Amino acid sequence: MIVERSMHPDWLSNTYLVAAGPGGEGFLVDAGGPVRPLLDKAGEEGIDVTHVLLTHHHHDHVAELAAVTDRFPDAQVLIHPAERELVDGATGDLEPGDELTIGGLSVHAVHTPGHTRGMLSLVVDGQEVFTGDTLFKNSVGGVRAPGHTTYADLKRSIMDVLLALPPETTVRPGHTEPTTVAAELETNAFVRVWRGLDPEGSEQCTAMGEPATLVLLGDDYDGGHKAWVRWADGADDVVPGSQVQRS
Repeated sequence: MIVERSMHPDWLSNTYLVAAGPGGEGFLVDAGGPVRPLLDKAGEEGIDVTHVLLTHHHHDHVAELAAVTDRFPDAQVLIHPAERELVDGATGDLEPGDELTIGGLSVHAVHTPGHTRGMLSLVVDGQEVFTGDTLFKNSVGGVRAPGHTTYADLKRSIMDVLLALPPETTVRPGHTEPTTVAAELETNAFVRVWRGLDPEGSEQCTAMGEPATLVLLGDDYDGGHKAWVRWADGADDVVPGSQVQRS
């Protein structure tokens, strides 16, 4: 299997080129750019990009979509139907549970809401999962971005869907470096607390201007922090660490 990654230097968002091998059909996962190296690689390997599969609608994942469709004008651009109208250039729906066969690879679309309502993860040949902004190496997605749903959705998407995949599955996130299901089960600080391996914190703090309990200040993909907080009414949230003031 060919998996090539291009990461945006500012947003640290990933675009992937995936194909079974040279000389066949392939697809892109997201299109945040820079896409030129991937398009050039497709040309070198004789890969016909027939699909662009979007994990979600945020700008850092779709910004260079037009450059892809200029090169491959017949490519289908698919996204969860809840987000299709939010992306100029989307051509069709990718429903949760859909299974595509592209160049001999099976691609199974899995609904993993939380960061956005229509977030999709893509399981390829049962070996790789492209997780968008749901699960990162040593971190998790936030639920304060445009179109988000809830903390409960995010936790369910990670624990009951993504980390229920075989432990050897390669996780290819929407930002920065790859990991595996096994590694995230053991080393991801959020997952360790959810599994009951580590305790919840109880430090009082101010989060986004409101009093809260800091359950966990974990790593984020960009070298900063992501915070799991609990509001006064008992509801949980995952917010940027920069929005937390500690006592």
